Amino acid sequence: QVQLMESGGASVQAGGSLRLSCVVSGKAYSSYCMGWFRQNPGKEPEGLATIDRPGGILYFTDSVKGRFTISQDKPKNTVYLQMNNLKPEDTAMYYCAADTKYGDHCARPFSLTYRGQGTQVTVSS
Repeated sequence: QVQLMESGGASVQAGGSLRLSCVVSGKAYSSYCMGWFRQNPGKEPEGLATIDRPGGILYFTDSVKGRFTISQDKPKNTVYLQMNNLKPEDTAMYYCAADTKYGDHCARPFSLTYRGQGTQVTVSS
């Protein structure tokens, strides 16, 4: 059983920064492809980014380029989402996703097998 635990969500003012973390546990694999997506109630989820190794970014949505970055600490099975210059439209529940198998699906956040429970980010103007 693979478990994902996100943390780091908070309420911040516009222009602020947050770093989300996601730790993967529960299975003796040394490598995962991992990613982030976000969703607001009643809206379609938005894939943000995926990564399969430190520096190995497979996907990054244009809507947050230049403000968000994704990184991975493989020994810790942890993926991070650094969010800078936050805007009210970034308000959402942020979810971590991961997969224990590599393939083309690793470039698609919604194709990753395992998901966390989410962490709420609220940005006020």
